[in-house]
Amino acid sequence: MRIPLFPLKAVFFPGETVPLHIFEERYKDLIQDCQQEAMTFGIPVYVEDTISFGTEVQLKEVVNTYADGSMDVVCVARQVFRVVSFQPELEGKRYPGGDVTFPEPIQDADPAQKEAVLEASRELYRLMDLSFPPVKEEVFNSFTLAHKMGLSFQQEYQLLQLASEKVRLQFLLDHLNQTAKVLSQLNHTRELIEMNGHFRNFDPLDFKDYKLQ
Repeated sequence: MRIPLFPLKAVFFPGETVPLHIFEERYKDLIQDCQQEAMTFGIPVYVEDTISFGTEVQLKEVVNTYADGSMDVVCVARQVFRVVSFQPELEGKRYPGGDVTFPEPIQDADPAQKEAVLEASRELYRLMDLSFPPVKEEVFNSFTLAHKMGLSFQQEYQLLQLASEKVRLQFLLDHLNQTAKVLSQLNHTRELIEMNGHFRNFDPLDFKDYKLQ
């Protein structure tokens, strides 16, 4: 399938809201075409001078239009795609595009695995002394809180490429458990540092059997 492409150094997951500021002339054209033709476009992830995977998005609303023609728009991310070919300009257009394929998502997760990820997420937020965001457990999936789990850009991109929901959830659970372990160690170290210099009670030592060596 051939679609317009808007490469960015950013990862967007299916289901999330995508706010964009449009200022280049070619992408102003793209938004206008989306308004007129109700078409979608793709945001491939630009990483290490390449584009391989991205997310198809659909224009939802033009929030602001400025005097210079630039725009604030809101899109909704729909599904992951893989880039097959890239053209700097689509036929008769100023914006780029290319051929993409949409990998079939594999919905193979079980409820217990989802609950484990949710519980690990709550523990991470507890360790960081943060309020856990409200989540509807019945619609929760591996992408719901992906931006709120402390993943690096590379990790987010890796998650985007995984077709299996079971594998994605395990990827997140491994990350959460490792991060929680590090935070627990840091919190313990902080407690030791804060304790230093405070008045403390020590048990008296019994020296009656002590000998010099």
